[in-house]
Amino acid sequence: MGYEIDVLAVGEKSNSGDAIAIRYGDLHGERGDQTVVIIDGGYKDDGQKLVEHVQTHFHTSKVDLVISTHPDQDHINGLSTVIDELEVTELWIHQAWEHNEGLAENFKDGRITDNSIGEKLKDNLESAYKLVQQAKGKGINVCEPFTGSSFDFGSVKVLSPSLKYYEELLPKFDGMPETKAATEDRSAQGLMAALEAFTAKAAKALKKVFASWGEDQLDNDDTTSAKNNSSVITQLIVDGRRLLFTGDAGITALNNAADEIDTCASGAELRFMQIPHHGSKRNIGPDVLNRLIGEPVSVGKERQISAIASSAKEGAPKHPHQAVLNAFKHRGIPGARATKGGGIRHHYDAPDRAGWSSLTPEPYCYEYDEEA
Repeated sequence: MGYEIDVLAVGEKSNSGDAIAIRYGDLHGERGDQTVVIIDGGYKDDGQKLVEHVQTHFHTSKVDLVISTHPDQDHINGLSTVIDELEVTELWIHQAWEHNEGLAENFKDGRITDNSIGEKLKDNLESAYKLVQQAKGKGINVCEPFTGSSFDFGSVKVLSPSLKYYEELLPKFDGMPETKAATEDRSAQGLMAALEAFTAKAAKALKKVFASWGEDQLDNDDTTSAKNNSSVITQLIVDGRRLLFTGDAGITALNNAADEIDTCASGAELRFMQIPHHGSKRNIGPDVLNRLIGEPVSVGKERQISAIASSAKEGAPKHPHQAVLNAFKHRGIPGARATKGGGIRHHYDAPDRAGWSSLTPEPYCYEYDEEA
């Protein structure tokens, strides 16, 4: 049993996104001995590239499972082309508008009803709603992926979000009305989002950061958005190896996933981890990294784990943030890196592929720039 994970190039210039193609099973055998999974499809223009990648490198037009981690455009928009042009058996996607029962009581405006919130979610998450309708129209089995959901006799399993956690996040999604209990945490997230939107348009002011081995330049505060934390976190276990896919999940969701891993009786060892949210500093912290990977190690000591972030060619210093890559390296993953507008293939017991070669690990950065 082998696998190959292709983290594809997504977006142009500084707009990062996710499109991941996976094949596992007997990769030296026939298509019937293999399972093909797609996790996210990038922007609209990335969908055709993903289709062609599967056809060219996996030698098939049949996809067993497509997973939409969350409805941000840099993850979901390309999946419409995948659904349209490939033969997809099953689609995993959250249908937020189906979780509107009792939701109205969360909001200050007394005129809001459960029905109106359901319609608002359809409008706000239009890409997701249309994708579900498209899939159903083609006879594809559509399922909502919550903790414990599995595929292929448990080889693929959802670690987060739980149904309860997902429904707790919904009132905090972007574009929702003001809640009765607008928490400081949500205000901080809104302020952070506004600040990011402003700085994205403004000229970037950079400052120099000096790093020391083993000292993470990260904190344990979860400041990512509710929608990001709703990302489907999935594990794939192949031949005793755990492969972890995180979408744009933040620290809270990652800790929930770590709880599930703690109870897993498979004995599988982590061998691959998708660095969440293109390597954003807001989505990862020392404590959750210690849970998922282990404590920092001495210089030169290595763990047999690969970690990859999908980032645009000009995404730095935000995507990826060097402090995030350094934190993975502190934990014995010298090959932790970002795609930076290219594609990276991680594989085990898989045939060689012409034009794809091993990557040289990037050196540890003792000094780097970050946004001031």
